Amino acid sequence: QVQLVESGGGLVQAGGSLRLSCAASGSIFSIYAMGWYRQAPGKQRELVATITPRGMTNYADSMKGRFTISRDNAKNTVYLQMNSLKPEDTAVYYCWGASTWGQGTQVTVSS
Repeated sequence: QVQLVESGGGLVQAGGSLRLSCAASGSIFSIYAMGWYRQAPGKQRELVATITPRGMTNYADSMKGRFTISRDNAKNTVYLQMNSLKPEDTAVYYCWGASTWGQGTQVTVSS
């Protein structure tokens, strides 16, 4: 069973950047599509971005041009580079893959 552990969240000012990481256990990470989702207080969990095993990416419209998802299969890790952060990006960010969710990491963007 795959386990996912996120890191890299924190407090940042509007316009700043953060890089989230999601480390996966198991030796077959490379065969899975992976994704990042987020959930703000009082709102439903929503898609941020996904990446296929071969590296094809997909983004929610509001993240296009600001966020970049990538993966390093040798390190069993998927990343989310977030630039030009806005207060509305404040949420708990979750890694997803192999039908498994990580525990989430809090991102707070101050105005």
